[in-house]
Amino acid sequence: MKAELKKVRPESSTGLNMLLNNEVVYMKERYYSAEIAAQLLGISKQTLIRYENKRLFPAARRNALNGWREYTEDDIKKLRALMGRTR
Repeated sequence: MKAELKKVRPESSTGLNMLLNNEVVYMKERYYSAEIAAQLLGISKQTLIRYENKRLFPAARRNALNGWREYTEDDIKKLRALMGRTR
């Protein structure tokens, strides 16, 4: 199952963070939740976290407010490369 990616426009005047469909936008950089990142990688969220705990994957960035894992598009590309998946 592929995740639906929607374009999100951040509020430029206030610089506020927005949470829409598990996608957080900071200053035009997108951060995906662990669930969405796992879907994009074709693995379960539990597997993604297990790989991180076993240090097969590098530690994810954590949200300063709630401590949730956040992944950028570059992070997802790097994780795909580690998995041997180019697509």
